[in-house]
Order: sequence, then C-alpha cells, then structure tokens
Amino acid sequence: QVQLVESGGGLVQAGGSLRLFCAVVSSRFDISAMGWYRQAPGHQRELVADISSGGFTNYRDSVKGRFTISRDNAKRMVYLQMNSLKPEDTAVYYCNIGRTLATIRTGDLEVWGQGTLVTVSS
Repeated sequence: QVQLVESGGGLVQAGGSLRLFCAVVSSRFDISAMGWYRQAPGHQRELVADISSGGFTNYRDSVKGRFTISRDNAKRMVYLQMNSLKPEDTAVYYCNIGRTLATIRTGDLEVWGQGTLVTVSS
C-alpha cells in the first residue's frame, strides 16, 4: 500500500524560497518515478516536475530554472526546492509515485496525499 505525506508549505513573499518534503511508504520506491504536482483554486491539477528512478529530471516551462526536484532513495524522500517564487505558484502541492515516468505524466494515480499549501504573496 502506498502512502504519501507532503510537508514544508507555508506563506512566503514573492521572490522567496520554500523546500517541500514528501515522505513515501512504498516497497517499490527505489525503482519508481516520482512527481510533484500542484492545484491552484479553480484550476486542474498539473505536473510541476518529475524524476526518474535513475535521477533524470523534467520540469514544466513555468518553473524551469527556479524549482529543483530531488530524491533520496535511502530515506524514501522526495524534495522540491522552490526559489524565486511568484504569486502564480500559489497552490496545494502534491507528490506521487508511479511505475514509470509515463504513469507520472498522465497523473492517473489512485492514491494521493493531503498535499501542502504554498501561498506566495505579492
């Protein structure tokens, strides 16, 4: 059974930084892809960044150069370092795990955590 616990969100001024944490309970963590998603009020959930089991990363254009996804297989943790935050980054952020990057990129996943709220003030 997969369990995901996100933390690290909060209120920050534009231009500031936050680091999000995702603790994963999964027997397949080290061979799985991971992703960070976000959902802003009135918007659909979108994929922000993903990372393969081998550590290859991808980002949506709007966060490239500002966000960094990383993973620690020994700790079964995934991180999202967010710098130069903008008001449009305001959303609830979720992490998830999938067998492949393709699975992560569809977002068609059964289990979701509670997310962590990031609010960026202007």
